[in-house]
Amino acid sequence: MTRGVPFHSIYAHDFVRVAVAVPEVALANPAANLRQTLALARRAAQQQAVLVVFPELGLTGYSLDDLFQQEVVLGRAADALLELRSASTDLDPVLVVGLPWRCQGRLFNCAAVVHRGRILGLIPKTYLPNYREFYEKRQFCPAAAAPAAAVEIEGERVPFGNHLLFRAVTVPHFAFAVEICEDLWSPIPPSTFAALAGATVLVNLSASNITIGKAEYRRALAASQSGRCLAGYLYAAAGFGESTTDLAWDGHGMIFENGRLVAETTRFAPQAELALADLDLGRLVQERLRVTSFADTAVAHQSQVGCVQEVAFELALPRGRVPLLRPPERFPYVPSDPAQRHRRCEEAYHIQVTGLQRRLCSTGYDTLVVGVSGGLDSTQALLVAAKTMDRMGLPRSQIRGYTMPGFATSRRTHHNALALMKALGVHAEEIDIRPACRQMLKDLRHPFAQGQPVYDLTFENVQAGERTSHLFRLANQHRALVLGTGDLSELALGWCTYGVGDHMSHYNVNASVPKTLIQHLIRWVLATGQCGEAAAPVLRSILDTEISPELVPGAGRRGRAGERQPAQSTESIIGPFDLQDFHTYYVTRFGFRPSKVAFLAHQAWGEASPSPWPDDLPAAHRHVYDLATIKKWLRVFLQRFFGSSSQFKRSCVPNGPKVGSGGSLSPRGDWRAPSDAEATAWLEELEENVPDR
Repeated sequence: MTRGVPFHSIYAHDFVRVAVAVPEVALANPAANLRQTLALARRAAQQQAVLVVFPELGLTGYSLDDLFQQEVVLGRAADALLELRSASTDLDPVLVVGLPWRCQGRLFNCAAVVHRGRILGLIPKTYLPNYREFYEKRQFCPAAAAPAAAVEIEGERVPFGNHLLFRAVTVPHFAFAVEICEDLWSPIPPSTFAALAGATVLVNLSASNITIGKAEYRRALAASQSGRCLAGYLYAAAGFGESTTDLAWDGHGMIFENGRLVAETTRFAPQAELALADLDLGRLVQERLRVTSFADTAVAHQSQVGCVQEVAFELALPRGRVPLLRPPERFPYVPSDPAQRHRRCEEAYHIQVTGLQRRLCSTGYDTLVVGVSGGLDSTQALLVAAKTMDRMGLPRSQIRGYTMPGFATSRRTHHNALALMKALGVHAEEIDIRPACRQMLKDLRHPFAQGQPVYDLTFENVQAGERTSHLFRLANQHRALVLGTGDLSELALGWCTYGVGDHMSHYNVNASVPKTLIQHLIRWVLATGQCGEAAAPVLRSILDTEISPELVPGAGRRGRAGERQPAQSTESIIGPFDLQDFHTYYVTRFGFRPSKVAFLAHQAWGEASPSPWPDDLPAAHRHVYDLATIKKWLRVFLQRFFGSSSQFKRSCVPNGPKVGSGGSLSPRGDWRAPSDAEATAWLEELEENVPDR
């Protein structure tokens, strides 16, 4: 956490709030444009932004043509910059504005970086367009023609060049660089080298006019540069007020983070526009650590990267609570947008089915053995198996489904297992494992075998192991593959029986699929009518069943409809999967410290969170969590995930396809860790930095 900043502020967790501003320009009137610039800068400051970017040549207007060679325009533009410098003394944000600037008899299209009464630097445009409607070389010189590395402005020596990087020494990871319009259109934008030198935020002052289709192309360019450079990208284009003699202007402002659009202005607005977004600089830095080609590229282009000159400045951060403008998705593995969620679910099934089909083809087997419990995981595995058989042109009877009731199997899950297998048309059998379990418990001289109600870990694992042992021997008997059912969530929390329990199989299609995504995959099958009328009510019942290992017998509790609930509730032991999947994503995907994960979870799951719910999620499942609850279950997650009781299980998981960009926990893929590590450091960071409310 950033020292001295309260937990409930984004600035304590490596975020910065940035803005793109599109003023209504007054052509050749720098004084009027300065007033617009200051008004927008103050609006951004009130909303606690620390960086505000304005369009190219915004202090004069871009479409002046030969008026840029008029002494009045150039002189008034310089005066406006000096007035902006003076006015910025009581403004916290860094301001980046555009203007023409003379240097030793040459005129440059520049961006000026202004902060708290200082001009931190002037950046000339690197590449000047001189084709179609653009004739910038008629008035301006490119950055390569700069005669000096600094200019004198009223006794102040100001760095001058296209190789400047501005670093806030008081804010971790906040360093930005500036380029201008056409620079982004070039094969190698200058901001590329700044990013390789450490700039996490890239800024583009643009005057790009609008033609049909150009907005989409701009988005693609900015998104691509942001994604390739693993950076934030701020783009501010000229808007209303520019000359429409031959062109039109749409005032397109955009903010990207690692290739994703996070904010955008209203295009063609007749008034000034301001768009704000919170950039996660910590996430960008973590991505750069992981993507080894980023550092390799910096080494390969060291001659250009080494020319980047840092300009340091101190930035005062907003005080008090600063919540995120746009909280993260509650379900990071499940998009809330219906169209995106549909595509995600469809793609997930394609990946799972393709993985299983390839494994069957490579082994020469055409039969599967599946343990069907009537729970979520085995249901998803069975649906994938059915789709795979359909795709391979094989009868679903080649899937041999077995339900194996034990000492605590409920009537509901038992009924659902049988009904689902019948509805999907698979070969269905039932094997009562209780006699075999009693024999093993007797051989072990376990108290249960002598009639004592001792339901310890041995009692539980005898049942889990017996089921898996039966499945493997059935696979031998029928020349089949055992299809695994365990999911990513349970693997992260070590909630699986090692070796001969639900930990092992021949192939596991759910290996990298978290519980929350499995629920939505099943809902998607229902919503798209792919399961058939007979299976639909069974799938709804499975989705409404409380998650339980059903290994310990007991009276249980009454559910909402009055039915008897299992004695064991998985989520009451290891935590709500809603939260634990959230924690898994941000810890494994980005390596965030616990305090940041807790902050993000509270922003997403707190009572005041505006984060949207997936529209297919029933109201009864729309929970909220206060910070104390989040901290409690995050503590459980850290103990189980980083403690040595779980990693050894992840070190030898069966093969299975990686499904989502959120990653997997396979030691052959995304996650490698020692089995004898300690969770102490993570737990201490949680306790030291996360309050209870």
